[in-house]
Amino acid sequence: MIINYTLTRSKRKTIALYVRNGALEVRAPLKMAKRDIDKFIISKEKWVTDRLTKSQEQSEQRKAFALDYGDTVLYRGKDYPIIARGGDRATFDNTAFYMTPDLPPKHIKAVCVEIYRMLAKRDLTAKTLDFAEQMGVMPVAVKITGAKRRWGSCSGKKTINYSWRLIMADDAVIDYVVVHELAHLIEMNHSKRFWTIVEKVLPDYKARQAQLKELQKRLSKENWEE
Repeated sequence: MIINYTLTRSKRKTIALYVRNGALEVRAPLKMAKRDIDKFIISKEKWVTDRLTKSQEQSEQRKAFALDYGDTVLYRGKDYPIIARGGDRATFDNTAFYMTPDLPPKHIKAVCVEIYRMLAKRDLTAKTLDFAEQMGVMPVAVKITGAKRRWGSCSGKKTINYSWRLIMADDAVIDYVVVHELAHLIEMNHSKRFWTIVEKVLPDYKARQAQLKELQKRLSKENWEE
């Protein structure tokens, strides 16, 4: 079987395979022979073909993803309907996402993202301040980003960033990400001391990590590109 791939060489010491968007990417050391790269890929053929199949299926699902009136979207772990309502302003009232009638699917999604960003700024900032007081730390600022691969991050300047997508998670998962980032204000690493800080606040953090992975699986099939 011929497996097509893109090759990236660098000063790395080992070879690594990545499957993203239905394609295989190979990262290899600068001087590694092409035949050795191909040999390694062949040795991992089953893994590669399984991942490619799964990735291609997800890619097709993402392409087909669209939102319309009557569909439901996640907010803090629960599904809420998208409802058409007169007026010139999109809103959310804890029962539904309201927006003007006759919007095409692309615009409906854009409006949902706009509402998500507003809710994320409000809710994630409030949660961050609550846990910050409990943990005896304080970030310089809380910002909402469009990050696709990271739920949250903490900069060296003590600014905490969250992807607006995090507001789709239920509260247990949101709390985990918030505590995780606040712990970085004390330990800017993932050392044993760091995880001790997290565990002190959330003894069941590992279960929450598992819940977060389930959300990642769901979102991997949905195209929320802005």
